[in-house]
Amino acid sequence: MNPTDLVFQSYGRCCRKDEFFVDFYDFFMASSDAIRARFVNTDMPAQRHLLRNGVMQIILVARGMSDRKLRDLGESHSRKRMDIQPEWYGLWEEALLKTVRVHDPEYTPELREAWREVLKPGIDLIRGAY
Repeated sequence: MNPTDLVFQSYGRCCRKDEFFVDFYDFFMASSDAIRARFVNTDMPAQRHLLRNGVMQIILVARGMSDRKLRDLGESHSRKRMDIQPEWYGLWEEALLKTVRVHDPEYTPELREAWREVLKPGIDLIRGAY
């Protein structure tokens, strides 16, 4: 099975419980005081919904879909809009991979590498819009 199929299935297993998204933000916010400060007045249920869709968009782009929505996401996260620092994407990725490890019962080190491979182009595209 190719990496995008592995990750697509893994994400499906992870999405079965809303705790996946709660845990992600716990891990992500614990990674940096600056990141935690960004979420002080955030509607977290709405934010978790955005995360769910954003990760799916990254996976779908890796599977061959248009990258238009990711380009829009990059623009919204750019220095002109939300000013999401480029270095924060590494923390985001690590928090996501940690959350996958906790929530996917079929997690393996090989699956972690598949996730990295699938995430990289989408993260690079979003980060590149900074």
